[in-house]
Amino acid sequence: MRVNPFRALRPPRDIAAKVASVPYDVVNREEAVELARGNPLSFLHVCRPDIDLPGDVDPHDDRIYARGRANLDRFQAEGTLVRDNRPAIYVYRLVMDGKAQTGLVGCVHIDDYENDLIRKHEKTRRDKEDDRTRHVLEMNANAEPVFLTYRDDEEVARRMAEAVKGEALYDFKAVDGVRHTMWSAPDAWALVRAFGKVPHVYVADGHHRCASAWRAGKALRGKNPNHTGSEEYNWFLAAIFPASEVRIMPYNRVVTDLNGQTPVQVLEKLRRVGRVRATDKPTPPAPGTFCVYLDRQWHLLELDEGSIDRGDPINSLDVALLESRVLEPILGIADIRTDKRIDFVGGIRGTAELERRVRNGEMAIAFSMYPTTVAQLMAVSDAGRIMPPKSTWFEPKLRSGLLVHTLD
Repeated sequence: MRVNPFRALRPPRDIAAKVASVPYDVVNREEAVELARGNPLSFLHVCRPDIDLPGDVDPHDDRIYARGRANLDRFQAEGTLVRDNRPAIYVYRLVMDGKAQTGLVGCVHIDDYENDLIRKHEKTRRDKEDDRTRHVLEMNANAEPVFLTYRDDEEVARRMAEAVKGEALYDFKAVDGVRHTMWSAPDAWALVRAFGKVPHVYVADGHHRCASAWRAGKALRGKNPNHTGSEEYNWFLAAIFPASEVRIMPYNRVVTDLNGQTPVQVLEKLRRVGRVRATDKPTPPAPGTFCVYLDRQWHLLELDEGSIDRGDPINSLDVALLESRVLEPILGIADIRTDKRIDFVGGIRGTAELERRVRNGEMAIAFSMYPTTVAQLMAVSDAGRIMPPKSTWFEPKLRSGLLVHTLD
């Protein structure tokens, strides 16, 4: 697996915490506006430049991309982002709730994406791809890293451990309490050689950014009559973490109505699916179990383990089991991609958010899920399959703006 050093654009240490922002796709426009309020250094001005225009501007308006490029240029002119004087591989540690996650940040090759050395598990939407592809081309940069994972490798781990002994480039705690620390590896090429023995990596978070970086790179190749293969546009920015340290949280489900049934009728049908009992614990204890919030009471639904084909990487996923055994046959949701009666709640929001949405009448029923595992994600990707929508929620989120990869 190829990893390449790069000369990053990055903020000076004293303003890094002000520049660093959440990724573009974890907040809507209103939330992004609020996060950037009073902070002209926030990288949201680059990755979500719609916040600097009126709210009624179309999300794909030319002015949005132009403003993003102007903001990126301003950041460089004013010294908010400064070019490193040499290519580097960076080591990035995030600590949330006492759990550390340490990986490397470098560039990966668009051909490795195309040839499935960078393995996927999610379908992408063309409109989102189009938006991010244009963003890459207009910025002439990968503004945000994709999040990749790999099976642990001792040599890579040893090289990263050497890096974190040195002085950190950044070390700050974000407003959500997550600590972000970053180092420049003292021997970038030793890490490149070590990672070259890793056979492949897996997209954890950032399928649309991967696809868009690949599309942008291919487009720039096509426009360059003197293409040699050594250009920066052949590479895109990635933060790559070992699987043992990656944290997946559940992606919970809520449904607006009971498909014309009463709570008693729904519970009766759930009893035909598996064992059901009332519980005061809102999180399921194991795979093949679900906590159901209905009529202001939590219930534990336990499927018969013998009824689950654990050899099937897709249909053994809890999100698939819920869909095939509950959502479609009982609640009449035939396609969770398109049915507007279902919504999804990231696990970071907690089960209290599920209770709130049902109690206020916005939703009729909620399902607290057991999280998909990294091993399951890898099994699906290795099989060349696609996970059901909203199968994984990764935490902590990487911060954008600490490292930017330009394409020239």
